[in-house]
Amino acid sequence: MNSYGVDYVDPEDLKVESLGECRFQSPLSSRYFIDDSSRILLNSLDGAVMERVARGETLPSFELAGPRARIFFDPRDVTAAIVTCGGLCPGLNDVIRAIVIALERNYGVPRILGFRYGFTGLARAGGFDPMMLNREVVDDIHQDGGTILGSSRGPRDAAEMVDRLVEEGVNMLFTIGGDGTQRGAQTIVDEIKRRKLNIAVVGVPKTIDNDIDLISRSFGFETAVTMSRDAIKAAHTESKGASRGIGLVKLMGRQSGFIAASATLAHSEVNVCLVPEVDFRIEGEGGLLDWLEKRLQTRRHAVVVVAEGAGQRYVDNGGDDEETDESGNIKLKDIGVYLQGVMKKHFSRGPLAARVSYIDPSYIIRSMPATVGDSAFCLQLGHCAVHAAMAGRTALVVGSWSDHFTHVPIRAAVGRRKKIDPDGILWQNVMQATGQPPMRP
Repeated sequence: MNSYGVDYVDPEDLKVESLGECRFQSPLSSRYFIDDSSRILLNSLDGAVMERVARGETLPSFELAGPRARIFFDPRDVTAAIVTCGGLCPGLNDVIRAIVIALERNYGVPRILGFRYGFTGLARAGGFDPMMLNREVVDDIHQDGGTILGSSRGPRDAAEMVDRLVEEGVNMLFTIGGDGTQRGAQTIVDEIKRRKLNIAVVGVPKTIDNDIDLISRSFGFETAVTMSRDAIKAAHTESKGASRGIGLVKLMGRQSGFIAASATLAHSEVNVCLVPEVDFRIEGEGGLLDWLEKRLQTRRHAVVVVAEGAGQRYVDNGGDDEETDESGNIKLKDIGVYLQGVMKKHFSRGPLAARVSYIDPSYIIRSMPATVGDSAFCLQLGHCAVHAAMAGRTALVVGSWSDHFTHVPIRAAVGRRKKIDPDGILWQNVMQATGQPPMRP
């Protein structure tokens, strides 16, 4: 594992597909254009970089995102389309707005469609007509949460969706969604290639959990961490309002605990952080309850933050049949409610008696407008997506790495899930900030 917490990546896996030669001069007035040979190393902190270069090795690196001097499409002949899929996330409307403005104002694209309710609306059988998008339609949408296009979960037949793209004369499709959405986008790419069509497919990865591999940061994550403040502050106030109080907050994070960990670092009231990547013990010496007893004896209050995917072994009913949602994701059991019950029972009477206050702000956070920082980030992602599509790049998502915007092939981005390294600096910082013991089984 390298300094950025990712395993070795084959340089070939980071090569981006192109539809062909760029024959048109860009209409952008900017003097800043990205050369196609410009790349950013996957791990520039690797001490062996120079030795590997001397040996003639090709190092894993990303193609830089941004405007190109020459482009594949004549903007005057382009019909572009946008689709949003999966759960809600702060910044969806910001990305839609950025893509529309970049297409219309910067490139002069005459026709932009918004397919409604995810891939369901992209297929003709879904029964939804596309929305016509322009600057007037999207002018103020960044002030609201959610997505003006609506969303849905679950796949659709790739052939049906490509039929619709051909029917509407679409040259470029922008897919805004998580790993499931981008896997669906890859099936669309495969069908487009089978038919030998010149349609660019560019994704903007949407995951509030910040768990897309090979991408430093995803939009919505900063907003989620910021908005967790009110819930953690309320839990802290409730815990201090009792003679012995425990505030319990559940935050998003199905398989990766970046929101819980970052919120813990941002808000010093947190005394225990539990994430999916680090197993923990509830009972027994050195376990969660034991540590809370000691904390209440000395400080008389405690705040616990738990990611939704943490401790699933405690709430697994042992059955072989796991319920899934429309996207095929396993429906998690509610670790927050479970811990609330365990704590209430353990601290119900006698000298151990304590009040437990449980707060789950998940859907409130998901539906919020983006923070200022996230909104600016969304604008840049949207513009980079448009630049990529105009240059004929396809089968990629736009991301960020080492403070640069990048092109990442879809297959590479969704091949693995980014997770907290239990031995890495982020988790060590969490442990130091809370003072919590390892609590490992």
